[in-house]
Amino acid sequence: MPDQKDTFTQEEHFHDEWAKSIDVDDIDVDMFFTCPSCPENNIIRSWLGDIRGKRVLELGCGAGEASVFLAKQGAEVTATDISGEMLLVATRLAQKNGVTIATEKALSHDLPFPDNSFDIVYCANLLHHVDLEETVSEVRRVLVDGGVFVAWEPLAHNPVINVYRKMADQIRTADEHPLTMSQIKAIKKTFQSVQAEMTWFFTLAVFLKFYFIDRIHPNQERYWKKIIYDFDSIAKLYLFLEKIDRIFLKCFPFLKRYCWNVVLRCQK
Repeated sequence: MPDQKDTFTQEEHFHDEWAKSIDVDDIDVDMFFTCPSCPENNIIRSWLGDIRGKRVLELGCGAGEASVFLAKQGAEVTATDISGEMLLVATRLAQKNGVTIATEKALSHDLPFPDNSFDIVYCANLLHHVDLEETVSEVRRVLVDGGVFVAWEPLAHNPVINVYRKMADQIRTADEHPLTMSQIKAIKKTFQSVQAEMTWFFTLAVFLKFYFIDRIHPNQERYWKKIIYDFDSIAKLYLFLEKIDRIFLKCFPFLKRYCWNVVLRCQK
């Protein structure tokens, strides 16, 4: 088993290489927060409301889509990532969109910021790569009293997604550990209040369409990206299944653990 230092080195290398393949001209940051097939960011956007003048920290910013979108809404954004190459991409993306973001190469469990530095901390698909307890503790430390931590992460319990994860072995890192319900309960003990919403149950049939009908292997194209940029091709199917999801999960809440993602709003 690799030690923690080896894991960080592998993660940095993986994301540095990925960053070199990204063209910021191909990125539409607004789509990541407004496209119907990105319900997680739509939920977060409704939770946050007006963020003009708010100090926002993004953990694991990747190409910077969220950081740039939040900066466009008037927030003062600091983007962090383990990958220096990704931070360069995020800077170029901000410039393309006419905003400025601060960037800092940092690990989520050891943030180089004073206590009470931010009004909002945001992360997407980060917690399942890191030490959850240490990262959540650091998030709470850098938040002001009453500040909000918003995140969305994959859940561990859906068999369809678990098969997808095994198949997509060339575009994923080996250290990933999707969240369990017990880990979500642990997060709730750290904050004053925690709200959780689950997304993607019947809507996961879109993934089956990609594989069985469109004949796209998960290593060939990232499905999570395709559902956004190719939304027009799945719109009717997705919107129909999403309505079923809302009704079904309301009637049978015990099935929420089998959704693809969880969206969290945690207040200090």
